Amino acid sequence: MRRAVLITAAGSALVVALLALKPHQPPALAGVTPRPAETASPHATTGSGAGPGAGGSRTGTFTGDPVDTQYGTVQVSATLARGRITAIRVLRAPDSNGRDQQIAAYALPRLTREALGAQSAHIDAVSGASYTSQGYVRSLQSALDRSGG
Repeated sequence: MRRAVLITAAGSALVVALLALKPHQPPALAGVTPRPAETASPHATTGSGAGPGAGGSRTGTFTGDPVDTQYGTVQVSATLARGRITAIRVLRAPDSNGRDQQIAAYALPRLTREALGAQSAHIDAVSGASYTSQGYVRSLQSALDRSGG
């Protein structure tokens, strides 16, 4: 009986220790935070480059559509250099209560890392943040569509 208690306690301690570990974030993504709605311009772009016929070789920053979700609006902008996504900035995210802010703080950096790695909006949703993830993907895709790529 004592062994069972010790094994259960050791297993619980291991789970708590693993959950306490924080994943390392690259410095470029550490500052990804939701921005207030006032800073977002729904369709502004500062893109330049060869145009849609150049096979995705656009350079500039392209703002995605604001996407209304069940918990609030999500909007991102994507910075491209010669057709490659170099940065994604969250302009708007659900933040009407503490839980929305907590989910956004957890999900948005992960979505950004995944999108930068995939170089597209074809990414998996973050578990527990499906509405925010869907809004992020749709807004990012509209920004990429504006880039002509």
